[in-house]
Amino acid sequence: MQPDSSPVVANPWEALRQFTDARIALGRAGVSTPTQAHLAFQLAHAQARDAVHLALNADGLARTLDAVFPEAATPCQVLHSAAGDRHTYLQRPDLGRRLNADSCAQLERINATPAQRPFDLALVVVDGLSALAIEKNAVPFLASLRARLEGESWSLAPLCVVQQGRVAIGDEVGQLLGARAVVVLIGERPGLSSPDSMGLYLTWMPQVGLTDASRNCISNVRPAGLGYGEAAFKLHYLLTQSRQRQLSGVDLKDETAAPVNQVAAGAGNFLLPP
Repeated sequence: MQPDSSPVVANPWEALRQFTDARIALGRAGVSTPTQAHLAFQLAHAQARDAVHLALNADGLARTLDAVFPEAATPCQVLHSAAGDRHTYLQRPDLGRRLNADSCAQLERINATPAQRPFDLALVVVDGLSALAIEKNAVPFLASLRARLEGESWSLAPLCVVQQGRVAIGDEVGQLLGARAVVVLIGERPGLSSPDSMGLYLTWMPQVGLTDASRNCISNVRPAGLGYGEAAFKLHYLLTQSRQRQLSGVDLKDETAAPVNQVAAGAGNFLLPP
């Protein structure tokens, strides 16, 4: 009998790979990772690094958002954090949480009386740690969200695109625009199987100095993760509840999840043969 020509020893969990992008059941070649799996890991690592350093085409994105929201009275605003460049942004997270002086003045000219909170909702698109995630996902997600908000009484603040920003920068944008709620769309820290994952953060009555306890998060928004329609459904639910109850964060729970299918009574461990 001819010996198996493949040097890779298969892993019995290999069938589970169809359910996850995680690196499981890779097999082995001797005591090492197979060459194909090793090269795939190196590629994923390079893609994650590239996503962190990719520059966002903010002006182009702003023009596209103006087309998605033609009813907006004011064109999409392109803003910048206090971190002047990517190198500073990566080393000084605190600067990424605040706008620079020019951007603050830009928003103050739009809303001279922010204390009155004339807008229901501000949508803020931020490059974060993956501009790739924003370029791929922001526009189709916002189109899906717009369809859910259409016909409801939501007064929208001018859309904003922020370069070199962190999540908390949305609080300053919302405060300066006078919005009662702010939603930040941001590129999440790239993983080794998800360099294009976008996060959503909702805050009621945003103001500088709030912590993560005041925010609700919906993560991994992308075609290979949480789809645009489902993410828009969840965010619309949270927005509606936030406006009704005038709160967000740890006091506001997402109760939209479908019931989890339970294992049939008497079923054995799926890892063990029947």
